[in-house]
Amino acid sequence: MYSTLSTMFSSLPPLREFTPPTPETYMISLKIFQYFPIVSIIQWLTSFHPAGKTSFQRAWLNFPGKLGWFTMEIVGPANLCYILWKSSAIVSLSSLPFANKLIIALYLTHYLNRAIISPFFVAPSMSPIHLFVVAMAVTFNWFNSTCIAGWALGYHAPIVGHPTVVDDASSFLETPTITTTTTTTSSSTTTNASSLPCIVGITLFILGMLTNIRAETTLFRLRREEAESRAAKKSDDPDVAGSGRQSKYSKVYVIPPCRGLFRTILYPHYVGEWLEWVGFALVGSAVYPFSFPSSPASSAVVGNVAPESLQLAPWLVPFAVLAQRWEFPLPLPAVVFVVNAVTNMLPHARWGRKWYVQKFGQEAVAGRGAVVPFVSWI
Repeated sequence: MYSTLSTMFSSLPPLREFTPPTPETYMISLKIFQYFPIVSIIQWLTSFHPAGKTSFQRAWLNFPGKLGWFTMEIVGPANLCYILWKSSAIVSLSSLPFANKLIIALYLTHYLNRAIISPFFVAPSMSPIHLFVVAMAVTFNWFNSTCIAGWALGYHAPIVGHPTVVDDASSFLETPTITTTTTTTSSSTTTNASSLPCIVGITLFILGMLTNIRAETTLFRLRREEAESRAAKKSDDPDVAGSGRQSKYSKVYVIPPCRGLFRTILYPHYVGEWLEWVGFALVGSAVYPFSFPSSPASSAVVGNVAPESLQLAPWLVPFAVLAQRWEFPLPLPAVVFVVNAVTNMLPHARWGRKWYVQKFGQEAVAGRGAVVPFVSWI
């Protein structure tokens, strides 16, 4: 694994070829991003996460909470839109297959809520976020949006040892460019986009997003009520800072009562987001590779150039095996996103549960798990 990573980094092309990505740099981005779960090993071993409940209140490298959150979350949709805009010289975005447009729309919808609506219109306050956390999140979202943008533009990622995972889309590879014959593309993709996996995927995405929003707004409401109660009683609690309308919400946290989405777990908003991206991946099963521009900055399109095969990270191999066995298209960038999101957020939920126990006690936690009902360690 170390030699694989070392080889990847030593042979990287110039940065300009990543913005926007070429088929080659799209593959490199996937190769690198699929190993992001290695970072989660560190997250499992240490509770160091200077953001939110566990933020450093006076660290000099802190970002203001809402600004830091916006910075982290806006990188993904901004990079995706930039890549699509830069590629429009050779790719007619209006002629992209329906499924490709759909995954773009779902991705942007999620981040419209995460980057703008949630921090600026819903959250009463956000604790400072350390530069380290912001930098890691920006890196994550940049790689992720680069992979998703290349995928939506029709770039191909053949997998070493699993050729049929992508060869099921061979009929789409007959089209020499993205902008040709809307009729053929539309008829093929309409069938796929209306298939059961796609319908189930859209349903899961909506259900997951509603769960995420409902859980977060519940937490925000509880924080507002607690802050208002403290202010009314003129509490001497040191966590209540200042007397201004905004500052009274700072670092005010409560444990949600055992009802509704919080009846059995403490982080249903995490589970909701994971459900969103599982649905996103199912929708992505209708996205097939169909053309490979020689460079998004160029006006020439060189047929269907076969890119280098991708050696999957070990934890992704089971997904490829199942896709091959079931003769089901593998939406690799979306699967990588799901795996990375879960492995990134799961240790935060685990440490967050421990924080709840330390802050409010075992009785208040009431045996709830972080993301698995009644499992205390996860």
